[in-house]
Amino acid sequence: MSNALELSSANFDAEVLQCEMPVLVDFWAPWCGPCRMMAPVLDAMALKYAGKVKVAKVNVDEAGDIAGRYGIRSIPTLMIFKGGAQVETVVGAVPEAELVQRLDKVLA
Repeated sequence: MSNALELSSANFDAEVLQCEMPVLVDFWAPWCGPCRMMAPVLDAMALKYAGKVKVAKVNVDEAGDIAGRYGIRSIPTLMIFKGGAQVETVVGAVPEAELVQRLDKVLA
């Protein structure tokens, strides 16, 4: 069970672009090995930043329109949105420390 919110074409704008707090969005797919490696890291981030940052996931196979809108070419791609704008992008599996650093910068 993931702590991250599952996003779809139906709820992406409301949950991400209109959200008061920053949102970390994971663009992933079930068949992607590095995506599966990142899942526990993202679950930990959802707990660590609860109430400060929303952590959400977009399955690129099910929501190709959203992936296309943001030019996702490789996964995992992690994007941080703040005030409806994309402010950070990380491509590939990265250590938790790097995500913490980028989130802390956005929250500062």
